[in-house]
Amino acid sequence: MSTLQYPDDLRYTTDHEWVRDVGDGVVRVGITAYAQDALGDVVYVSLPSVGDDVAPGDSCGEVESTKSVSDIYAPLAGEVTAVNELLDATPELVNTDSYGDGWMYELKLADASVLDGLMDAESYESQLD
Repeated sequence: MSTLQYPDDLRYTTDHEWVRDVGDGVVRVGITAYAQDALGDVVYVSLPSVGDDVAPGDSCGEVESTKSVSDIYAPLAGEVTAVNELLDATPELVNTDSYGDGWMYELKLADASVLDGLMDAESYESQLD
């Protein structure tokens, strides 16, 4: 069976992004273990710019791997307040630490209550099969 992990303290989207509430209406966004595993070795990450406004489902960046290029989608509406500069030099962090140092960007949510509309870990895992 799968050894991929899906932490219970995160929320998930059907586009294989995770969302962590970091407080004050701000969330941190990355891609799940499932997504990075499916992509293979990540060689380049293109992130949105700080100050960008995004809507749910907007393509706001790309992850390039040895196999393919995949869009990064905004899970929720908000303004990009930070991006993970570490990924410029070390994009492989997406593979080695997808829930930690491999995070992508942070959003100041337009409406923090929408976070509850995302899937929990159990729901996310159940839709992977």
